[in-house]
Amino acid sequence: MLVPALALVLVAVLLLSAAVGTIEVSPVEALRIVTGHLVPGMPWMSDGSLTTVQDSAVWRFRLPRALLAATTGAALALAGALMQAVVHNSLAEPYILGVSAGAGVGAVSFIVLGLGVGSLGVGASAFVGALLATAAVYALAHKNGRIAPQRLILAGVALGSLFSAITSYLTITTDAQNVFSIMFFLLGSVSAATMGHLALPVAALSAVGLYTALHARSLNALLVGDDAAASLGVNVNRLRSGALVAAALLTGSVVAVSGGIGFVGLIIPHIARIVVGSDHRRMLPVALLAGAAFLATCDLLSRTLAAPAEIPLGVLTALVGAPFFLWLLRRDRADSVGAGR
Repeated sequence: MLVPALALVLVAVLLLSAAVGTIEVSPVEALRIVTGHLVPGMPWMSDGSLTTVQDSAVWRFRLPRALLAATTGAALALAGALMQAVVHNSLAEPYILGVSAGAGVGAVSFIVLGLGVGSLGVGASAFVGALLATAAVYALAHKNGRIAPQRLILAGVALGSLFSAITSYLTITTDAQNVFSIMFFLLGSVSAATMGHLALPVAALSAVGLYTALHARSLNALLVGDDAAASLGVNVNRLRSGALVAAALLTGSVVAVSGGIGFVGLIIPHIARIVVGSDHRRMLPVALLAGAAFLATCDLLSRTLAAPAEIPLGVLTALVGAPFFLWLLRRDRADSVGAGR
């Protein structure tokens, strides 16, 4: 019952997000507009009951950003669940790999220096930066032909600090007009979302979702330890490599279009494990839907709490995630809950 309930909550949040704004639209009208675009020939799309301004506000501006926020939340939650399973660390989350910091270097290099994928813009340059950061962390984490979880975390922290330093240097040496764009990207935002921005994260989420569904039993075995998993016939190194690449792909794809949004990959998988347990066959669907609903709600709050100003998404997730992180550190069973051991 939890999965259908979360799905209903997500749909309700998306409709509310499509309705709320300076242009007055009721949730029912928002539903009619969305239905009219998905199902051709609906009479209310041409009988004058809905204005073109309402249609544009819902379909072109509000719905794309709500959908992108939901997709980003689902992707970060799934990435966090994968990382916590394969590195046996209850505090692991996507940004510990330094992927977001690498994406920040790519984006800022494009804004400040014009370096990167010039014809495709900031998002593509950020994605390239994320991929390069992932490759560097992955290479440094190898020891004796295997990926060492501790080396992975240490490499991610070190490279993340290095990339952040490069980003800070570029930011303070650039022209003043670039600083706002840089800071808003680094703090996370979906304010400029279009339907086209959904293509990359949706494709990544679909591919990784299929991968995790096929390897859910192996991930369960990995949670009890490498030796136990190997005794059950699991190729531990191959599984860990595949899961880390999948997590990096998810993180890079959403950072490229949404900027740096932290703590989702830490908060949501933990809550899902507490509610339904560590079995990935039950936990992952809950984490996906909860992550989507959580970040879609954060996006709605980001544009309403301080209207007409907008709060970056990363600020809101940090306000929730930092206290959760501190609470997690103090829990007696933090290690066992987070790592499933």
